[in-house]
Amino acid sequence: MSGRTRARARHTVHGTGEPVVLVPGGGGSGAIWEHHQVPALTAAGYRVVTLDHPDGPGPAPLSAADLAASVRESVEALGLPPCRLVGHSFGALAVQELLLAAPELAVQAVLVATRGRPDPVGAAMARAEEAAAEREVLLPPAYEAFVRLTQNLSPRTLADEAATEEWLDLFELSALAAPSGRSAGSGRHPRHRTRPLTHDRLPAYPAIGTPVLVVGFADDLLAPARLGREVADAVPGARYLELPDCGHLGFLERPAAFNEAVLGFFATRPPLPGGPRAL
Repeated sequence: MSGRTRARARHTVHGTGEPVVLVPGGGGSGAIWEHHQVPALTAAGYRVVTLDHPDGPGPAPLSAADLAASVRESVEALGLPPCRLVGHSFGALAVQELLLAAPELAVQAVLVATRGRPDPVGAAMARAEEAAAEREVLLPPAYEAFVRLTQNLSPRTLADEAATEEWLDLFELSALAAPSGRSAGSGRHPRHRTRPLTHDRLPAYPAIGTPVLVVGFADDLLAPARLGREVADAVPGARYLELPDCGHLGFLERPAAFNEAVLGFFATRPPLPGGPRAL
């Protein structure tokens, strides 16, 4: 079942049971979860809601606070609270803000490939993408696919030539399918551009009281695992797991290990009171 909220954020509901909300990273499509995570979660008896980023009014980048507000609106409109939240990359930043602003919405949260502060590499990439967007630079799909391949995957995956060919085809098809006017190097339409973290949010995270699992990927160039560990260290009682041989898209590179970690974490909490709620 699919639909849109008042904020023009598309959602898709899969299965029945206690709700789990999956928030994507840059690019903004909830479909990224559907091949590996949705089947595993629905098979375990969860009702899974995948969210897209909201359609913005123009080319202004989306902030983590903007996305957090959209997630909150979707969760409340669907009658899901309290629920479990999973966010990847920019989606994790939004979940972190939501845990501070509206902790009553979540009973558990999984923060994947996240950070709590800017770092020089991330800041440099954000500046480069912003400069390219301002000049309306558009990479050829084949070159964009190469950039995304090297940014998002681990050396282990890149050493597998058959897998590399499949990923290149996927990234190039994604670039070809993107609407005209997408930002350089990202494959994203301007309305799906995201604003990078510009200041240190770690001092705020000790106020998070929700049980949290932080998952880092050892070969992640875009969100280095050490920055995720800092988030886990800042959140009281948070757990930290680092998966080897994974880049920024580690939940797609090693889905079985990732799904096992998420389901194991979810199993540490008793069932929600009142049983599953229908949409």
